[in-house]
Amino acid sequence: MRIGIKSLFSGVLIGYAITITVFIGYAILLTHTNLSENNISLVVSITSVVSVLVAGFDSARYQQKKGWAWGVASGFLYGLLLILLMMIFQGGTISSGRSFSLLILSLAGGGLGGVLGINFKKE
Repeated sequence: MRIGIKSLFSGVLIGYAITITVFIGYAILLTHTNLSENNISLVVSITSVVSVLVAGFDSARYQQKKGWAWGVASGFLYGLLLILLMMIFQGGTISSGRSFSLLILSLAGGGLGGVLGINFKKE
């Protein structure tokens, strides 16, 4: 079980490393080019799905079984943390529809990553 918790947090940290890298890169592009801010929501959604898929993949690849469950757990942890961070940086408010859809995307992406990760085990 200890390796499971460790790989769960490792996967989520890798997912957030991807997220932070993309967000910083996009912020630099917004600052120094004529890109419109209209696509921020799309960039956040795509980045979150890819990052949580990687988090689920990494969390599940060290497990013996139930990769989907490890992936969903990492997706839940990633999504919950992202919602909390959004609330902090947006002054404590976030729409319930936005947080619900973000959590569903995180659970689905993590589950898919977990299914893929369990089939690419690292010994």
